[in-house]
Amino acid sequence: MSDDTFDRAKAHFFAGNTHFEARRFDDARRDYEAALALVPGRPSVLANLGVTLCRLGEWRAAIERLDAALLADPTHTDAWAALGLSREALEDWAGAAHALRQAIALGADQGGLWLSLALCELQLDHPEQGLQALDAALERDPTLDEAWTQRGHLMRHVGRLGEAERCFRQALAHGADAGLLGFYLAAVTDAQDPPPPPALYARALFDRYADDFQAHLAQLKYTVPQALLAPLTANGRRYALALDLGCGTGLCGGLLAPHADAVDGVDLADEMVQRAQATGHYRRVARGDLLGFLAEADAPADLVVAADVFIYVGALDAVFAAVARRLAPGGVFAFSVEQADAGRDLQLRPSLRYAHSRGLIERLAAAHGLEVQAIEAATLREDQLKPVAGWLAWLRSPPARS
Repeated sequence: MSDDTFDRAKAHFFAGNTHFEARRFDDARRDYEAALALVPGRPSVLANLGVTLCRLGEWRAAIERLDAALLADPTHTDAWAALGLSREALEDWAGAAHALRQAIALGADQGGLWLSLALCELQLDHPEQGLQALDAALERDPTLDEAWTQRGHLMRHVGRLGEAERCFRQALAHGADAGLLGFYLAAVTDAQDPPPPPALYARALFDRYADDFQAHLAQLKYTVPQALLAPLTANGRRYALALDLGCGTGLCGGLLAPHADAVDGVDLADEMVQRAQATGHYRRVARGDLLGFLAEADAPADLVVAADVFIYVGALDAVFAAVARRLAPGGVFAFSVEQADAGRDLQLRPSLRYAHSRGLIERLAAAHGLEVQAIEAATLREDQLKPVAGWLAWLRSPPARS
């Protein structure tokens, strides 16, 4: 390599550093790529280019450069940190955790990296390591609202509700979303008048679980769709139109389709909607909330089903009103809810699921002109190997007068 080539590469390298420090990352990339073209394989250039690509959100390209840089120089702290963040962005939790630990061991001791490590450990179902990393993050930066939030969830999961409350209040004090944190606080303090769920909560929850949703429910011994629909399909009755509220991946649709001329579904989560539509059991599957779906058309429905949906809804007066408007005369409204504690009509549990009383169901039915056909106690599923008690309810719209 000539001195001129090396000098030009060095000039591009230092120009890239200047751009990087000024957060002009596109300009930094161009200079680092120019330097690398002149001195291929140079570890320092590969590392800086990889870090820049990480900042630009070009995760796969960043990983390619960073892996090459670290193969040549495994002591490059910033390269390990950027590699960890890039792998985290691609949901390679194990690879990210390894890289982040390498960066921390080499001296990158910032709270933000500890937080990223904690999130990876939690995704890997390593709660103890996750808690250790969260505590390290908060020791270095006690203003990290996401770290306080995640610590609150860990405390919530193990039943340390007072400590969960403290963590959630710290998260709120340091700028976390007030609506979301208010929801979490209501769950761990057993608020007497729990708030409705934040708009994005259920959508984010089920988008995340869509890939293994049905397998997960099988592990929980979940049989609510079968229990709700068996008495409605055993006698050979056929339904012109059935509505599946909160259809998920289509468990109810598969049971309904042989007994209905048309089945329409709705779910908040894009991933769930796509999977339900792909089953072929539905005429259409809408993405949206229950109330909007019920109000968007006026075709009378002979059956409305909501299997384990209202545990994510909370107050049900508006839902009952909307269902009552859509039901055809003699139409059936079948649903499940978790059982509230004695003396409570509506609770938001530490599980972040709502529970309702039998008395509330009966009062709502009467208020909206629906007849109670049956309400039965049932085990809905298991939670941490413990049965979850619920109600299965079948209501009916009054038949048409002859």
